[in-house]
Amino acid sequence: MTKKPNAEQAEAAIKTLLEYIGEDPNREGLLETPKRVIKSYAEFFKGYAEDPDEILSKTFEDVEGYDEIVLLKNMRLESYCEHHMVPIIGKAHVAYLPNGKVVGISKIARVLDVFAKRLQTQERLTMQIALAIEKALAPKGVAVIIDSMHQCMTTRGVHKSETSTVTSCMRGIFRKDEKSRSELMSLISGL
Repeated sequence: MTKKPNAEQAEAAIKTLLEYIGEDPNREGLLETPKRVIKSYAEFFKGYAEDPDEILSKTFEDVEGYDEIVLLKNMRLESYCEHHMVPIIGKAHVAYLPNGKVVGISKIARVLDVFAKRLQTQERLTMQIALAIEKALAPKGVAVIIDSMHQCMTTRGVHKSETSTVTSCMRGIFRKDEKSRSELMSLISGL
């Protein structure tokens, strides 16, 4: 890993990009833009400073034998394409089948954000979420399904504005057992 530049260096890079596109970074409307961009990057990419293992470290075993699907569906996803650094916007569905312990549901949403708030490919993002949950909970199964629109495809390049990309990672029982997978898909689709 390379040494992280300081804020002044990052702001200078933004000024260079403004000049590259033909703008004057000294124009009134752009004077504060480098600072604003750096501030927004801190939010967009905050996942690099967070640890998914730590987020998922507190689990609960007193679940009175609960052994059915836990599903968080339609969670808003905001990430950035690692190839073009433009938004990936969509929804994620994350499920697991407990094996004696559960985790607070907000922790699942936070783990989604930890990985989404990094430069990503959707395929890797999908797998990272599933593997983190599998590692922390050792559940009978984990499923992650992401449906999103990539601005690198909708607003540039091929301009296919209505195209969404769907990826899935099925682990354990959701991969091996068709009945469990069908039940999960039925819950997601609302049937």
